[in-house]
Amino acid sequence: MTSPDTATLLEEAADRIADMSRADLQIMLRRAALRLRNAAAVSMDEDVEEVLRDLAGEFEVTRNDMIRYIVREWLETNTYLRVHELDEDWDVDGNA
Repeated sequence: MTSPDTATLLEEAADRIADMSRADLQIMLRRAALRLRNAAAVSMDEDVEEVLRDLAGEFEVTRNDMIRYIVREWLETNTYLRVHELDEDWDVDGNA
């Protein structure tokens, strides 16, 4: 869940705009425009917002990524959505 979001990519591009190709800038701006056009604000009660902000900070993701993660987990837990199947050939971090 740590892939850079569009806002981060745009900020990084702004920091090195002289090094960016016109094509790369076009792609990023079109992607940003698409996200803005398709953005649907989800408002929560203040106590829920606070927890979302805390969790997003802890997981180092955006608020929206955190909401997507929570909804997916809830759907999988309550069997509305099939659980992701793990490929046994995948490398994993950590130990058991």
